[in-house]
Amino acid sequence: MTRLLLRSRVFALEALSSGLHGIRIDPCCTALRDYLVLQMGSLPDEQLRVLFLDAGGHLIADEQLQHGTLTRLALYPRTIFRRALELNAGGIILVHNHPSRDPTPSDHDIAVTRLLDRIGRELDIKLVDHIIVTECGTRHIRTSGAATKLERGTLQQLRSPGPAERGKIALENAKATLRRRLLRDQLFGAPELFGDPAWEMLIDIFIHECEGEPLPLSSLCVTPSIPMSSALRLCRKLCAAGIVDRIPDPGDGRRSFVRLTPETAHRMRAYFEEGRG
Repeated sequence: MTRLLLRSRVFALEALSSGLHGIRIDPCCTALRDYLVLQMGSLPDEQLRVLFLDAGGHLIADEQLQHGTLTRLALYPRTIFRRALELNAGGIILVHNHPSRDPTPSDHDIAVTRLLDRIGRELDIKLVDHIIVTECGTRHIRTSGAATKLERGTLQQLRSPGPAERGKIALENAKATLRRRLLRDQLFGAPELFGDPAWEMLIDIFIHECEGEPLPLSSLCVTPSIPMSSALRLCRKLCAAGIVDRIPDPGDGRRSFVRLTPETAHRMRAYFEEGRG
């Protein structure tokens, strides 16, 4: 009986998978949802799949790129986009499962979505959606609005500020700097040679503060191209040096936010108002 059930599952997966080829993929369509739930919904541990799409939104490839836990995903954006470039993909759909059966996206899920969207836009590869799968259904981070707002547009050049818009120009210059650093990492790799993790973290905090958005520590630690544990140690060093502050979340004792000290914020604003990168 077990063997029969397994064979039936394989046939069902093949049928659902074949139905996705040759059509324009809608991340919210029933066919895709049924396929993902059957494929990943009951798995005992987390897996990451990426659906690679052509410019017209048709499926090029469906590949499992990671097995284990999404908390390490921040280390592998280069793997995802390198494969997308190899396939000449115009878009990707990121998919991972929650064995806990709770489809609610974590702070880290949302931070990863923001990071991959940011990198993809600079490589002209659209992050169409990020889908969380459980045995009961799916949750869409981008289409559900769970992700924080993501800025749009092409890579901006740094420019000198005008007297009436210094704050706005500082923010735009900081965003452009961070995008250029992310694009550099994707083009050249070897973050240990080109990386500047502390500076990237400070820029990310500065951008969030300019936009009035609190930045959880877990989200900050996916910004630099270093392991999460190394990013946490680096954040502690920045706190010890009086460059940033770590603030407990009064509504969730397990979470904390990071912010620039007033002196650091003033200096970074002056730095980016001058159009520096």
